[in-house]
Amino acid sequence: MKTNLNIGPELLNNREAFSDEFYSRFQLRHAPAPLQLNSTVAKDYLFPTFYGDVTCAIGIFFCSHKKARELMPNPKMQPISMGKGRSLVVFSNYIYRNVLGVIPYNEIAMTIPVLIDPLVNVPVLPMILPLFKNFGYYCFSMPVTSLENQIRGEKIWGLPKVVQEINIEVKSDLCQVEAKESTGETYYELQVPTTGKPTNFDVSANLYSKRGQEFLQSATHFKGNFNVIKHMGLLLKGPQIPDRQYLKLHNTPSGNVLKNLGLEEHPFQLRFSNKMVSCFDLPKIQKI
Repeated sequence: MKTNLNIGPELLNNREAFSDEFYSRFQLRHAPAPLQLNSTVAKDYLFPTFYGDVTCAIGIFFCSHKKARELMPNPKMQPISMGKGRSLVVFSNYIYRNVLGVIPYNEIAMTIPVLIDPLVNVPVLPMILPLFKNFGYYCFSMPVTSLENQIRGEKIWGLPKVVQEINIEVKSDLCQVEAKESTGETYYELQVPTTGKPTNFDVSANLYSKRGQEFLQSATHFKGNFNVIKHMGLLLKGPQIPDRQYLKLHNTPSGNVLKNLGLEEHPFQLRFSNKMVSCFDLPKIQKI
């Protein structure tokens, strides 16, 4: 999807697109004040933001624990240890066809699973068992195709959004993702199989970010049927050579930031859904 730099004066009137039972769990409300998007346009959005008819392709890769730790904005925010000096990077790629009040757009959330101020950084278990209240995901990069949503993400949640061209296309049994620098150079390519073990997800999680000097915690919820490919045996092994190149990073400024994380070639998990529903709520200040 090409970048969209237009900001219309009105909210999109599309409430009828969100009839799934999932959305009835949440009470819609306005923020304390409308969001000023530019010198002439302010919008009074409803929250949480609802997303419908979402295509979601996720690639999870091992990375250097040391390099992941260097990205943390606070030493009390600790990347999850996966053993053998490794952490994880999660690349979540979205086609948002319906967004409450907002025009459609594509987005990539690049996150690292973390614990906030843990007494002990327990390896692996926070990724498997929902027992850790201080578990969540730190977002270190979030390319988006829409200027309006870049401003929303930055001003409301402190998310590191940048407007870029993001192409997401399903071809045969692969979902192919491409992100480009503002100069037009491709820096990120990901291939996620659309096949795998059918798995139902109905998940709530925390997304952590930093807005100015404030650390924020925002609740995200999603539900959908995913086809999942897991390689749990990699927990006991070192880097492996995959059957194909799932992730390709180019020598550009954004690509080199990702390369610096020491990402392994072989994915740990791959997930695909062609019809997910989700929502993202207003942030709360997180004391660290």
